[in-house]
Amino acid sequence: MNVNLRGAYAIFKNELMRAFRTAFGSILAPVLTTSLYFIVFGSAIGGSIQSIDGVSYGAFIVPGLLMLTLLSESTSNASFGIYMPRFTGAIYELLSAPVGVAETLIGFVGAAAAKSLILASIILLTATLFVDYSIAHPFFALLYVLLISAAFSLFGFILGIWADGFEKLQVVPLLILTPLTFLGGTFYSLDMLGEPWRTVAMVNPIVYLVNGLRWTFTGTSDFPIALSLGATLAFLVVCVTAIAVIFRTGWRLRD
Repeated sequence: MNVNLRGAYAIFKNELMRAFRTAFGSILAPVLTTSLYFIVFGSAIGGSIQSIDGVSYGAFIVPGLLMLTLLSESTSNASFGIYMPRFTGAIYELLSAPVGVAETLIGFVGAAAAKSLILASIILLTATLFVDYSIAHPFFALLYVLLISAAFSLFGFILGIWADGFEKLQVVPLLILTPLTFLGGTFYSLDMLGEPWRTVAMVNPIVYLVNGLRWTFTGTSDFPIALSLGATLAFLVVCVTAIAVIFRTGWRLRD
């Protein structure tokens, strides 16, 4: 299969530059929000909780806050990136251009994932100002962050195609992903929950993602890393399959 690398790069560059043109909303705002979480939860609440599983509370919440940013930003960036061409009608120029599904995904999804990774790096640097943390498995942490960014950028791409208004772009990130992440062990271990809440929490799929990333940082987790990795890969495959069906049928693209 021949890939139009120039076309893919053009889409990628245009989407990535959009983030820098709106740097305050795209980059600074999430970093400031995360900093507030560190101040409120890491300093205030962390003073009352000495450690969890042998890890200081401040270091314990770093993976959860990083996951919160990755999920919300990957989804939002990718959904807005593909929605705007549909809203303005530029999508028809894209569909008639010599670029296929691979180039489109490399451009839109790649840019959204790249923005998320830039944010993740900035947040990790910012975290050093508030807490003392370490990464137990740096290679697996990088791999896991890449998988999460790619999976939820693909999910955001699907969301941007599905949405028929700006309000729908915010429904899933704000009303579903963010609450699930807060309830997914971002600020606590499942061992701290009593029944039936621990069983209820295990139904939340974000719990497995947060614990997978936490294992790469602290070496401890409420679940085996294989379970978290399997859940992430399964979600990635589902998203790729859904996008393949969308482009084959033209759903919401040629309407």
